Amino acid sequence: MKKIVLLALGLCLLVSGVPAYQVFISAPETLTIGMPLVVNGTTTFGIGTPIDVVLYQQVTTSTEVKRKIAYVQADNTFRVIFDTTYLPTGTYKVEVPTVGTGDSVNMRQVRLIDRSDEILLSSQTTQVLSRKLSVTGKITGDINSGVQVTVIGPDNGVIFGPSYVTTDNLGGFSVEVPVSQTGDYEMTFTDSHGYIGSRVITIISGKDTLVPVTSVTGSAIMSARTKASRDNPAYFIVRPLNNGTVTVTTSSSVDWVVEYADANGVLHTVNDQGEVNAEEITIDSPQGPLYFKIYPYKYSVSTMVSLNAANVESVALSPTVPEVFRPVPEENVPGTGPAEPPEKTPPQKSPLGPIVAVCAAGSAMAVFCLRRS
Repeated sequence: MKKIVLLALGLCLLVSGVPAYQVFISAPETLTIGMPLVVNGTTTFGIGTPIDVVLYQQVTTSTEVKRKIAYVQADNTFRVIFDTTYLPTGTYKVEVPTVGTGDSVNMRQVRLIDRSDEILLSSQTTQVLSRKLSVTGKITGDINSGVQVTVIGPDNGVIFGPSYVTTDNLGGFSVEVPVSQTGDYEMTFTDSHGYIGSRVITIISGKDTLVPVTSVTGSAIMSARTKASRDNPAYFIVRPLNNGTVTVTTSSSVDWVVEYADANGVLHTVNDQGEVNAEEITIDSPQGPLYFKIYPYKYSVSTMVSLNAANVESVALSPTVPEVFRPVPEENVPGTGPAEPPEKTPPQKSPLGPIVAVCAAGSAMAVFCLRRS
């Protein structure tokens, strides 16, 4: 009987000597929308152990945005990457919802910011192939400093940069990039504060026809261009000048549906011209930015769309879905109940579970044997 008691106590002592499992993660405190959110971690869990990493948006409560599973590598590290391209600005947190004991750090707070409006591109977003791509514009706040420019070609290869381009006393910059083919060229901009945003310029052949745009005010035309489909609409931000009438047109040859929000937040839908002519919208003396959502009428269409505007300060692609176009949460709609919570991956069992169970069983056996003796 004493041997059984000693065996049970020895088992408990053996378990008590097992080190506590720990998890440590790191993530940037501030990140610009469009940059990948990289979460690195180290742990004392064994090689190959699955680790859940969850991204939450924090408003009044924490809402799960995305969940990924990483596996512990041979050096006891793990990593996951979250895409932030279409996330709204605000406060988020990344967390490993596992049983980490000791001095584990399994949660980090991240603030997503939007700097894309700091890029004011004045060069045409559709240019005829002439062996060079002209990129001119202004970076708000980068006065007499500089900006790092990278250009990615239609084949997804870097054809220019990262290269430092100086800015003048107004933040203006200009650079010409040699090109040899038509297609979409993406430019990314980074300064001393980090990533700012990106823009796309499309190079066409001389045989292609540019959409003619005329301005009733005689002012310069600003435009932006991107790909749009029914499932993935294009979103634009138009910033008017201080006074006058803003005239907005789309590209033609596709039956485009245009939704826009005026300065009062009222939504309008325009779909008058069909496939032949461009849609045209006139807005009298708007105050504040205008937001546009454009998509083809046909579900089978997925192609490039241009938004052109006269008497405006800038036209830019929106890196996120503007607030006015986001669906109202179901719990806020009268007559409906709360939305179903997102499906979650079942939590992983801690490796300590079986050991603790054995220890508990051993302790119970020891007590029972002592009472019998």
